[in-house]
Amino acid sequence: MPFSLEDQITANTAAGLALDAVEAAGHGHPGTAVALAPVAQLLFAHHLKHDPKDPLWQGRDRFILSCGHASMLLYAQLHLSGYELSLQDIQQFRKTDSLTPGHPEYGHTPGVEMTTGPLGQGLATSVGMAWAQLNLAARFDPKAPSSPLRSHIYVIASDGDLQEGVTSEAASFAGLHAISNLTVIYDDNQISIDGDARASFDEDVVARYLAYGWNSLKIDQLPDGSIDINSLDQALIAARTSEKPTLIVLRTAIAFPSPNMTGLAATHGSPMGEAEVAKTKSALGLNPELFFQIPAQAAANSERIAKIASQHRAMYDQEMQKYAEREPELSKQYSALWNLDLSEIELPKFDLGSSIATRKASQQVLEALAGIDQIVGGSADLSESNGVAVKALPVYHGSSAKFGDVAGRRILFGIREHAMAAFNNGVALSSPLRPFGATFLIFADYMRPSIRLACLMNLPVTWVFSHDSVGLGEDGPTHQPVEHLWSLRAIPNISVVRPADANETAAAWLEILKRQGPAALVLTRQNLPTIAENPAVEKGAYAIFEPKTAPKVIVIATGSEVQIAVTAAGALAEENIAIRVISAPCLEWFDSQPQAYKNSLLEGAPKIAIEAGSTIGWWKYVGATGTVLGIDGYGASATPASLFSKFGITVGNLITEVKKLV
Repeated sequence: MPFSLEDQITANTAAGLALDAVEAAGHGHPGTAVALAPVAQLLFAHHLKHDPKDPLWQGRDRFILSCGHASMLLYAQLHLSGYELSLQDIQQFRKTDSLTPGHPEYGHTPGVEMTTGPLGQGLATSVGMAWAQLNLAARFDPKAPSSPLRSHIYVIASDGDLQEGVTSEAASFAGLHAISNLTVIYDDNQISIDGDARASFDEDVVARYLAYGWNSLKIDQLPDGSIDINSLDQALIAARTSEKPTLIVLRTAIAFPSPNMTGLAATHGSPMGEAEVAKTKSALGLNPELFFQIPAQAAANSERIAKIASQHRAMYDQEMQKYAEREPELSKQYSALWNLDLSEIELPKFDLGSSIATRKASQQVLEALAGIDQIVGGSADLSESNGVAVKALPVYHGSSAKFGDVAGRRILFGIREHAMAAFNNGVALSSPLRPFGATFLIFADYMRPSIRLACLMNLPVTWVFSHDSVGLGEDGPTHQPVEHLWSLRAIPNISVVRPADANETAAAWLEILKRQGPAALVLTRQNLPTIAENPAVEKGAYAIFEPKTAPKVIVIATGSEVQIAVTAAGALAEENIAIRVISAPCLEWFDSQPQAYKNSLLEGAPKIAIEAGSTIGWWKYVGATGTVLGIDGYGASATPASLFSKFGITVGNLITEVKKLV
């Protein structure tokens, strides 16, 4: 059905709501919300398969507003489509505790599929969302060319989104793998906060995305400056059946049809003022004297969409019934994905005294976890080094059978750390799959914006970071993380887990999956002795060495430094100096324990912390009178043993510091 007069009236009403909401708040981004209102209406009323009465409907398509600053574009459309977002909520735009915050927030506002605002994140994350749908269809409905498991992802992106490097990484990956259920509408309004965007961004975007392997086309404005909505409609129809991802470069004028401010950068991030708002409302066919007005034709929009949603759901239910008949066993496995069952998993048990790097132990654990259908993931070109080259996980490739297949679960991300992190966020957002992404700990900095968003949305994503300290040796200070552990720990809502040995690594994987939140698993390159028989990893910290008498000093250690502490405690015991050694694989989990448990470990003696990294956060645990052995500078190119000696991360130095405290 073509874009109708009722659609245009609804779009104009949405633009009016955006104008009034920004004006009432006194701040916001009206220009894009006004100009793109017809685009949002076209998507929600004619292309997006969704149900406003059930925002979490399993069969839905997903819409991502990558330029999250234009949040009123989304909020107005959600309200007019019938989502549980009232006119009062619109009137409370950007107010304290409202359902309409300045940028869309996942889990806060019905109909918002992800938290957006940091530019580039929405587009990059959508690649993972789209991949998850294709992968589920390939794995659980392989014979159907048009499976009901395969939904579509729509994105509206801005100049800023396409300028951010993360979208280049993600678009390259999407084109290579023909992630075809992804359509991006690029709002080419040639405006940025600094003015004319062409001063800093004037490349042939269509050609660039064609080179990535996308369908890429451009739609110009109509002579009056409005959006060519009919050409956009046809492009969206074609994109639905494409064998490639699609980029639609849509030429627009920011703030159109404002009489005096169309095309001005001032409308990007500031209210347009009462006088211009009134004139723009008149140009939209709205009463300039009414605020937050909804004409009858626009009010009826939710009823129209409800009827369409009912039809979509009926068709989906029929297709799912046919699917169950076509694939009785696979359909049962697909349904079971929403219930993560860890009861049948037998993790490897490592013998005390054996020696293995925790990255290698992690790979053995992953071989066992591969029996869980939800597990997917890969590495940024470091699969063997990171310990994620899991033989039990078939390799994925969307375009070439030479490198893998569409039903694969191990992903070769290439050297695209940031896109890998955003991709995994998308997988977690749009499916029951449990993704992991791996690289060296030093490159966590390349991923930080996406890691932060995962924590903000509380997504069950696991990052596997190997080569965790100066223990990686001769690669030198460029590859030796020192500040990274505390840099990650500083992010709210993350679990940073640095196991001491192979058995702690196995327990850590299991606990991460049970907790279903964002986690960073930090692993060694070098071999470590197996010293933990029944590690209480779930408590975050526990006594791995308890003296026979009351301890005179308490030593807290993580990762490879736990063995140093245990060895020192044994030597000191021979001198009748009683030491308790606490292995603290995850300080976040330890902090959440009852105070009585924390006191039982930490009270009664002075404390020393030892960790081959920055000391900055350890004073919280050792107190002003305690001691921290760490590394507050950069590493060097040398053997691991010589580096640990150089920086005092040794048994001898720990013994010396203990005796000072005693």
